[in-house]
Amino acid sequence: MSHATSDRSEVVYDPMVAQPEAAPALRPQASWGALLVGAVVAITVGLMLNTLGVAVGAGVVDVTARDTPSATAMGVGAAIWFAVSNIIGLFLGGMVAARLAGTTDRLDAAYHGLGAWAVAFLFAVVVMGQVGSNIAGRAADAVGSVARGAADAAGSATGAAASAVDPEQVTERVRVALSGPEDPAAMTTEQRGAEIASLVGTGMTQGGLDDARRARLVRLVSAEAGIPEDQAAQRVAAAEAEARRLAEEAERRAREAADAAATAAATSALYFFVTMLLGAGAAMLGARSGTRGLVMAHRRAPL
Repeated sequence: MSHATSDRSEVVYDPMVAQPEAAPALRPQASWGALLVGAVVAITVGLMLNTLGVAVGAGVVDVTARDTPSATAMGVGAAIWFAVSNIIGLFLGGMVAARLAGTTDRLDAAYHGLGAWAVAFLFAVVVMGQVGSNIAGRAADAVGSVARGAADAAGSATGAAASAVDPEQVTERVRVALSGPEDPAAMTTEQRGAEIASLVGTGMTQGGLDDARRARLVRLVSAEAGIPEDQAAQRVAAAEAEARRLAEEAERRAREAADAAATAAATSALYFFVTMLLGAGAAMLGARSGTRGLVMAHRRAPL
C-alpha cells in the first residue's frame, strides 16, 4: 500500500533568518521621499523652536525695570538657542528619514540622515535667508575695507572736508589769490586768506607741500599774522604735523574697523561651519536611532 506524499510543510524556526520589523526587506538605495520628508520635519521643528526662542528673548526684555540683559549676552544666547534648535530638528528629521526609508542597515540609515541634513540646509540657505551668501559678502566687504583703508585712509578726512566746500567758493578763492600782487605784504587779507587756503588744500590732497610752496605759505602766514617768518614757519610746521597726525589717526581707525569686520566675518563663518557639523552628526545619530529593528522569521522546511 502506497502512501501519498503529504503536501503539508513543517515550519522550522531558523534564528539566522531575519526581516525588517513590520515591513519587507528593502534594497539598499536612496529613498527620496524619505529624504524630503525628513528635511521638511527638520526645518519645521527648527523653525518652531527658533520661534519659541524669539518669544523667550522678547520676554526677558524689560525696559521699565532696566534689567534687560546686554546686547552681547542676548546675542550669545540667541546663537546657542539657534544651534540647539537646529540640532534637535535635524535629529528628528534624520530619525524620520531613516524610519520612512525602511532600511535595517544602520550605515544606510545614517546616509539617509545625512541626505536629509543636506537637503534641509540647502533649502534653508536658498529660501530662508541665504546665510552662506551673507557670510561671503561680509568677508568680501572686510577684505575690501582693509584694502581701501590701506590705500585711502590718509585722504579720507580731507575728502570729507573737501566735499563740504562749495566748488564756486573754491574757484573764487583761487581767482582772488592769483589776481593779487606777488608780495604778501601788499596783498589784502582776503587775497592772503584765499592763497593760504589754496596752498593748504594742495598740501592736504598731495600729502604735503614742496619747499617752494611751503616757503610761500610761511611768507603769507607771516604777513597775515604780523609775526616774523621764523615764527610763521613754526606755525606751518605745527599745522603740517597736526595734519599728519590726523591722517595717521584716520588710517588707524580705518584699519581697526576693517580688522573688526574681518574678525566678525571669520567668527560668523566658523560658527556656521560648527553648526552645520553638529547638525550633520545629529541627523546621522537620529537616523541610526530610527532604523527599523529586526524580528525573527520562520522558514518552511523543504518538502
